[in-house]
Amino acid sequence: MIANPSTETTVASKLEALLHLQQIDSQLDEIRRVRGDLPEEVQDLEDEIAGYEVRVSKFDEEIAGLNDQIKQRKQAGKDADGLIKRYEEQQQNVRNNREYEAIAKEIELQKLEIQIADKKIREAQYQIEQKNSDISGTKTRLEERKKDLDNKKGELETIVGESEADEKKLMDQRAKAVKPIEPRLLTAYTRIRGNVRNGLAVVEVKRDACGGCFNTVPPQRQADIISHKKIIVCEHCGRIFADVEARGE
Repeated sequence: MIANPSTETTVASKLEALLHLQQIDSQLDEIRRVRGDLPEEVQDLEDEIAGYEVRVSKFDEEIAGLNDQIKQRKQAGKDADGLIKRYEEQQQNVRNNREYEAIAKEIELQKLEIQIADKKIREAQYQIEQKNSDISGTKTRLEERKKDLDNKKGELETIVGESEADEKKLMDQRAKAVKPIEPRLLTAYTRIRGNVRNGLAVVEVKRDACGGCFNTVPPQRQADIISHKKIIVCEHCGRIFADVEARGE
């Protein structure tokens, strides 16, 4: 059976387009590899700083609430003290022991209110001291992290600045490179790239082995790859075979 030349050309052109895209992506990967973990470190620091700022804000709100409680308790103490004075005046004009004892009970209750208010005030003041201490420690860590962030951002900006023009050029090339690739193949390519450590989704057979996982590729399978009649993937790692590297004599 004679193979359809148009089919061969189509498969070959698809593989050529995929290999071209892989070459561009590999160059982009190398540029981004130079940056290392800096982008993630910058993001982590920004998230950490945001967390500290939220914590300080929450402490401030809690302290404001405690100060309101102290204000209310002080007022309650003043009110109780005022009632005590009024009851003591009433005691001077009682007509019998029963009235005297009833007023005395009211005075004791108001004194208890004052004691409770004083206790609650001391508790609130202690909590405020603790929270101020927490704020101080958090602000110290916040300033340290801000300095770290400034340093990391400076490093990243320097590295990005050095490769920005090259990256932009490659991104423009990539945008053109993906256009001739059908969506199904592009989806498969993207999925494979995401599943392999070195980002190589399209490889050649080199020295009888897969250029991605280095497992041996049998001669018959290499012949099928060279024929470009269909797209063939590595049975071990799933990478797409673009071709078989020519071996010198």
